[in-house]
Amino acid sequence: MSKRILRRGAMLSLAFMLTGQLALASPTLQEGSHGHDVLLLQKKLQSVGYSISTVDGVFGAETERAVAEFQRDNKIRITGVVNNATWRALQKAKKVKWGIDIEKPKPQPKKISPQGPLAPNNAPILARNKVGAIISTARSYIGVPYAFGGTTPKAFDCSGYLQYVFAQNGINIPRTADEQYKLGLRTSSSKQLVPGDLVFFTTYEPGASHCGIYLGEDQFIHASSSRGVRVDALTDDYWAPRFLGGKHIVK
Repeated sequence: MSKRILRRGAMLSLAFMLTGQLALASPTLQEGSHGHDVLLLQKKLQSVGYSISTVDGVFGAETERAVAEFQRDNKIRITGVVNNATWRALQKAKKVKWGIDIEKPKPQPKKISPQGPLAPNNAPILARNKVGAIISTARSYIGVPYAFGGTTPKAFDCSGYLQYVFAQNGINIPRTADEQYKLGLRTSSSKQLVPGDLVFFTTYEPGASHCGIYLGEDQFIHASSSRGVRVDALTDDYWAPRFLGGKHIVK
């Protein structure tokens, strides 16, 4: 190999180190990862407008949330894990600046639901004699795939799935997980839940960001981002540490 080629290779390597750009290789990064690649990831997410308070090269819950938000905004399957598709999108990403060229989005008017008034917050909303119908409806959609923003049996996201199941039984609940978390009465323990109650988790952002319907015996049904509508256990290694709490909605 000629000295000229070697010298050119060294210059390219130095340029890469100085610019601090994301590596061309695409390492898979997830919660628990650490090192230089994570540090570059955090800096890039910050530079394009995603909130990370500590840039330390450690892939923690805050970085996972920022990755999930970036995936959501770029229509990448929301996992919180940095895969090839996420790396490629990050390399192309630029911070959005509102101004002459880009009009700032206008607030969207609240839609009036065709199902009637919303169920009240902080109170039970589900008659005990309707629990069986709710669970039966929920189970009938097992296997439906996940899609962010999905609200129909073609594809659901977690809160869209709950809203649809309850609407099929004449109960109108809010659209998002954080708003659904205002329903019912908070339980201090999962042992106080009864079938038909709601369960909530903290995943890609603080607070209630994932939800499901409690089935009893520590089982819940939900629209998971990885495998669509399915039944999982509250004691699962993934869900147990992310469990935010249950809301008792059965009268």
